[in-house]
Amino acid sequence: MNRDDMMFRDNLLKGQRILVTGGGSGLGRVMAEGFLILGADVYICGRRQAVLDEAASQLMDLHGGCVRGIPCDIRKPEDIEAMLDAIWADGGALTGLVNNAAGNFISRTEDLSMNGFDAISSIVFRGSFAATLACGKRWIEQKVPASVLSILATWVWNGSAFTVPSAMSKAGVNTMTHSLAVEWADRGIRLNAIAPGTFPTEGMSARLRPLEGEKAFADTSDYPMGRVGRMPELTNLAAYLMSPGAEYVTGQTIAIDGARYLATGGNFSSMRNWSDEQWAASRAKIKDTTSKDKAHRKQ
Repeated sequence: MNRDDMMFRDNLLKGQRILVTGGGSGLGRVMAEGFLILGADVYICGRRQAVLDEAASQLMDLHGGCVRGIPCDIRKPEDIEAMLDAIWADGGALTGLVNNAAGNFISRTEDLSMNGFDAISSIVFRGSFAATLACGKRWIEQKVPASVLSILATWVWNGSAFTVPSAMSKAGVNTMTHSLAVEWADRGIRLNAIAPGTFPTEGMSARLRPLEGEKAFADTSDYPMGRVGRMPELTNLAAYLMSPGAEYVTGQTIAIDGARYLATGGNFSSMRNWSDEQWAASRAKIKDTTSKDKAHRKQ
């Protein structure tokens, strides 16, 4: 992404200090890049220090500015507190938090174990709340105005067969967004959310369309606009919601999906026709992807 992809003036986010969870890759990295281009000091967190260091180095080489990667498992409140201590000591309070860290995979719900459910809900539901609460307590105590942005999905409005843990968890974060927007409004803390449609990433294809491989999301015949989302489109919306100029916008969940949710439901209900063999093949591919990810984390 380059400066021409951004629709806002230079230095729109100058003076802002924004943390993006899961910011070393995928949508998180794209949003972190957009915030950096617009002048923010950016922090990214995730479980793999090497991934964070590589992302931070590449983004600063491209755009200058300041990106710092801090390892953190947001499933652990003590990790979050240690990360926030480091950030506050590195220049003061954050002004923004983006709850982007997530996990997801397709599965028939009857095939799920509780460990499988916890793998998703502990990050998306519990982790997003823990990060929001830890930041919120500090902002309230220090009387710092701030903004929280959570990355959800259109499933928060209609559910999603075969991704039930994610749909449940994101619906919970959606409710948190609406609830705390009211509770913390007089503290100067805004909470909003984005519900993206299809913005393909490598991780999304491997876990949500495992049988299609490189062809995943190539068929856009059921997309009203005939295409998937472009990363700068998501980034520009995120930048607006995190900017001081959006200070009267709070408690909103905004879809950016080219009307696909309205046209088709935007979920995985079409997989109702899959055979047992297709589900078995899907589980095998997802298991292989997960094993490779675990191996990378140990390096």
